Amino acid sequence: MAGNSERRGAKRKTGSKKGQVVGSGGQRRKGLRGKGPTPVATDRPGHPATRRARSATKQSGTGGNGPAVRSRSPRDAGRTAPARKDRAKVETVAGRNSVVEALRAEIPASALYVAERIDSDDRIREAIKIASRRSIAVLEAPRTELDRLTDRAVHQGIALTVPAYVYAHPDDLLARAETTAEPGLFVALDGVTDPRNLGAVVRSAAGFGAHGVVVPARRSAGMTPSAWKSSAGAAARLPVAQATNLTRTLQDYRSAGVFVVGLDGDGDVALDGLELATSPIVVVVGSEGRGLSRLVRETCDLVVSIPMSAGTESLNAGVAASVALYEISRRRRTG
Repeated sequence: MAGNSERRGAKRKTGSKKGQVVGSGGQRRKGLRGKGPTPVATDRPGHPATRRARSATKQSGTGGNGPAVRSRSPRDAGRTAPARKDRAKVETVAGRNSVVEALRAEIPASALYVAERIDSDDRIREAIKIASRRSIAVLEAPRTELDRLTDRAVHQGIALTVPAYVYAHPDDLLARAETTAEPGLFVALDGVTDPRNLGAVVRSAAGFGAHGVVVPARRSAGMTPSAWKSSAGAAARLPVAQATNLTRTLQDYRSAGVFVVGLDGDGDVALDGLELATSPIVVVVGSEGRGLSRLVRETCDLVVSIPMSAGTESLNAGVAASVALYEISRRRRTG
């Protein structure tokens, strides 16, 4: 009956473990005791770091007192360190014209990358044909992969991996000019740091019959994939030399009978009055902002300016070189 505390099961027996007891943690107090700080990975039996340390100790033969072994994190267990890509040894030529010209020039190449579902034209077909004939791997890749390979250059769906550009020596350009009937014609760049300007100069130099381009080894643009792209493949036909000291190289050219002519807005004479055009000549182009450096300007035999309309301060290096080379080429044709 209700309220009868004497009925069976109405009272908990003494020593029963069922139900709650007064206080918290009373049932498993021992289980809540701390076990001290967590041991480091190399002191925990069965841990991957411990096994690697033991294996390294056995291989070195130093026993337990050998030098400490620096272990990687557990998530790196079983992985090998990826080989570091040496960017100084591999470059990528991007763009349809640049790739075709590089393949025509038989520049050593390791792989030709073509975008998936690309709109094929004569240049794409020729590039694939030449690459297949030369046993160069032809790989189809998504455009995202081509963007990564070319550092997001305008690749037009095709790219070619080639060794790093091999620069000529400035003396090689003089030797190249001696094998032709035309007087030597060279272009030197002073402080031009934009590779696209360098590529444009190489393209113009090749188009107007120059025998080579000289660039300084420091503080100057180099023949990067961007320069290859801007040259539209002309870099495969025209040598680019690298000078350790541009001023000294220009002095050597003067000693070899080559006139040094600088381009500057404050020139001594106008370009259309250049009487040295039919002689061996090296045209020196400075940067758009700073122009020719002091030492290079003092080395020049003559400094000329390009006549321009009032209000136009200067031209970039690529355009200035093109105008000067055209005028020299025109004078040489007309005598």
